[in-house]
Amino acid sequence: MSRCQGPVILAGDIGGTKCTLALLSIENSALRQVCRFSAHTRNFTSVDNLLEDFRAHAQRQGFELRNGVLLAAAFGIAGTIVEGQVVSNNLPWNVQSIDFGRLLDLSPERIVLLNDLVATASSLAHLQPEDVLPLNQGVPQHGAAKALIAAGTGLGEAILFWDENGYRVSPSEAGLSDFAPRSDREFQLVQALRGRMHHVCVEEIVSGRGFRLIHEVIFPQARHAWFDDADVDAAARITQQGLAGECRACVETLQLWTEAYGAEAGNMALRILPFGGVYVAGGIALKILPKLKDGTFVRAFSDKQNLSTQLAKIPIFVVLNEDAPVLGAAHTALEACYRRNEGPPPVAKGQIQNCA
Repeated sequence: MSRCQGPVILAGDIGGTKCTLALLSIENSALRQVCRFSAHTRNFTSVDNLLEDFRAHAQRQGFELRNGVLLAAAFGIAGTIVEGQVVSNNLPWNVQSIDFGRLLDLSPERIVLLNDLVATASSLAHLQPEDVLPLNQGVPQHGAAKALIAAGTGLGEAILFWDENGYRVSPSEAGLSDFAPRSDREFQLVQALRGRMHHVCVEEIVSGRGFRLIHEVIFPQARHAWFDDADVDAAARITQQGLAGECRACVETLQLWTEAYGAEAGNMALRILPFGGVYVAGGIALKILPKLKDGTFVRAFSDKQNLSTQLAKIPIFVVLNEDAPVLGAAHTALEACYRRNEGPPPVAKGQIQNCA
């Protein structure tokens, strides 16, 4: 029933807002995407429910996933992976590797669970030139560290370190570190949040939920009727009106949020000195691309006292490929199989084709 001409890998990006799963066939030393499924995370009651829907979707597309068709599976997941189990602030259900093995008829060693930022970072070597957009021109230093930051439902960060075999990815949960206010307005945000929670972490502000928080705390007089509509995505509406210049409070909310995002990326740069480049990923970046391109992000990134001049020379790129975590997960699964001598050699860098 399957139309694949070679072994098949299942790769996924499981986030707090959206889940994307894809089948990739290994053909002629290239990964070819042959089936893709994407839906809102809130539509599913469990990972079982998600995989059942994907299996049905794949079957309608002519792909049967039973009877040993899958070579391996890998998933980038919004959370920390601890002994095969996911610890997450942003997923509505529990996830562990044993669930995937049972539902996909795969042994545990053929399943890889990754932090979603690790999956995205693993894709960087395989992206095409059109998959990235330069925000800040610079010359990457060979062998220097790289940094990846991505705001979405939460805030993720990852570090890429060079060794003699290439870049290795180190996960982090830096989004849960303390938020460092830089202005009176940011102090106002922290004070408002301290009334609701003991620990004010960065992702409370630099994430999707941060837009509404900034708007309500800094501009309480500009309350929109759609704030009370549970079916309206307040972050999306604020950013849309901010980009269009339709609401002064939305314009300034977008400005404050982008400055906070750039400042946090700059904080990360101070910690690891990523002269190999900084990559900005995640769904929000694609939605506010005009704002990222106006210089606000880069100025906040570089505003770091004695090292401002050096940070201003670091290349900064936006990852435009929304399926980068899926691509990174797929290559990770393939490389894991190769290390066990159970699969074909790794495909060439950048070799991935979408289905016709």
